[in-house]
Amino acid sequence: MNRRAFLLGSGAATGALGLGGIDLAAGTQELVIQPASFALRDQVTTGMVSLSPDAPPPVLYGKQGEAMRLPVRNTLPDYTAMHWHGLRIPNAMDGVPYLTQMPIGQDEVFDYEFTPPDAGTYWYHPHCMTMEQMAHGLTGVMVIAEAEDPGLDSEQVVNLRDFRLDDDGSFLPAYTARGAARAGTFGNVQTANWLNAPVYDHTAGSLVRLRVVNTDTTRIYKVHLDGAEARIIAWDGHPVEVEVPMPSADDPLLIGPGQRVDFAVKMPLSEGQSVDLMAKFPGQPHRSMTRLRAIGSSVSRDLRELRPLPANPAVKPDLANAELHEFVFGWTPEGGEPNNGFCGSLGYNFWSINRTPWPGDAAQGVGPLATLEQGKSYVLRLRNESPNLHPIHLHGLVFVPLKSNLRALPPLLTDTMLLLKDEMVEIALVADNPGDWAFHCHVIEHQKTGLTGYIRVVQG
Repeated sequence: MNRRAFLLGSGAATGALGLGGIDLAAGTQELVIQPASFALRDQVTTGMVSLSPDAPPPVLYGKQGEAMRLPVRNTLPDYTAMHWHGLRIPNAMDGVPYLTQMPIGQDEVFDYEFTPPDAGTYWYHPHCMTMEQMAHGLTGVMVIAEAEDPGLDSEQVVNLRDFRLDDDGSFLPAYTARGAARAGTFGNVQTANWLNAPVYDHTAGSLVRLRVVNTDTTRIYKVHLDGAEARIIAWDGHPVEVEVPMPSADDPLLIGPGQRVDFAVKMPLSEGQSVDLMAKFPGQPHRSMTRLRAIGSSVSRDLRELRPLPANPAVKPDLANAELHEFVFGWTPEGGEPNNGFCGSLGYNFWSINRTPWPGDAAQGVGPLATLEQGKSYVLRLRNESPNLHPIHLHGLVFVPLKSNLRALPPLLTDTMLLLKDEMVEIALVADNPGDWAFHCHVIEHQKTGLTGYIRVVQG
């Protein structure tokens, strides 16, 4: 029995993984979107949305190069559709309503089937009634294991996200118009795996793969590790091929909504010692989001034992022959309410791409922001003309940052680029996956009020 099978099949699964896990190698698993309740504070919060009636969405485990079948059943009165964030899969399986599929109605099932080409840390969330369903809990982590075990002793998934709750534990409105027109509407209850600073046990002296995922609708987390000898081994699902400096309290790592980072952590040698994933919130001291606690006798592993993670099979762009496309992200000069069909509207247009707001998920006759030819290389110039930060996510493809007017950017493969205030970033990609691919800000209020579009990749 391998390590993952042991963890998923043992009583230690919750402690080791932080969330219940579903091993999809065992066969087809129906995922049921349903009402849920959970004690996010002292009181039980009802009106949540999960794949379980009383627990967070489980970690879904697949394996690189192995087929996955994921029937999604919707039991809610609202429509939905499931997107697999970061996975380079066929366009028809991408889960974007009206662009790649029709929304899933109550008591309907949509069969998602794909074979992930890449290993790494990914996640899933609805792309219909996105704001309400995500804000009420429907964001889960997906782990695609490498074809060969990379040699760590265990792993820990940490799903970071806020909730907006009243004092009695009930939900406050998921957004405000003021928040949507600015940085977004922040939650007031910060959680890791739906818990307040959970503690997870791992063997003393062992090597732990810490998978940190920001599935929030709004918040950009500023994180660092306290008490750890560690290094960053993957970013947004893909192995790092250059050394990335470890963050510190004075220089934390920014993880925008949709982004992920994998650390290799050497656990302390003595039982009871711990490693903390720390975060900084405005006007507050650094606080622990989750703690890894050493237990048992030390196995005395060394980070130098780890070999680099095998590269994913992404084609590198040919910069000498790349065509340039420019995109401007900012406020919209136009008003009006977008037409979102069955997938919900916030009732406003505040944002735009190339000074044109997205007219709505169900709007007809909307063309692509750009048309790319399959197999060709492109440079996309992303310009943020607003004072707010925007995590820009491109579905179905991966890209590499080239340069910024504000900072040095390591060339890390990614699907989500966090644009700073007044920043211009150039990214490069190979258009190797045909289809219409959503391209939007992952601050969901920005996405749903105009900062959305799509890029078309056509077969040559």
